[in-house]
Amino acid sequence: MARGFSKVIIVGNITRDPELRSTPSGTQVCSFSVAVNRNYRDGSGEQKENVSFFDCSAWGKSGEIIAQYAKKGSGILVSGRLEQRSWEDKEGQKRSRVEIVVEDFNFIGGVNGDGGSFGGSKSASSAASSDVAPDDISDDPIDLSEIPF
Repeated sequence: MARGFSKVIIVGNITRDPELRSTPSGTQVCSFSVAVNRNYRDGSGEQKENVSFFDCSAWGKSGEIIAQYAKKGSGILVSGRLEQRSWEDKEGQKRSRVEIVVEDFNFIGGVNGDGGSFGGSKSASSAASSDVAPDDISDDPIDLSEIPF
């Protein structure tokens, strides 16, 4: 029998503020949904847009970080595995749901814009431009023995 494999990578925007909960054992889990837009042309050449929504859950430290820094509208890249959950609702109907269990993620987008606001921290490019001016950099050769690694 072949060994199964499930891997998914999506890039989109968070559709609602992430919700952080704790399991009875104290493990943190963050639930959120990601909208993924796809633009294409139909048979007649007309531009169309399709939006798909994916439920995601991030466990442990990953979930805590997402809950702390992400918000509705934030851009995010999520990679993980698909997992199906089944349960019985209050009326006794069997229900199921497929969701992405987050294994890795990256915030996408600008700081303080829509997509990954990191508590007011600067982006790497803005921090570099304000800390070092091009005139402050000398043209002297670099001594490789001074590099610590």
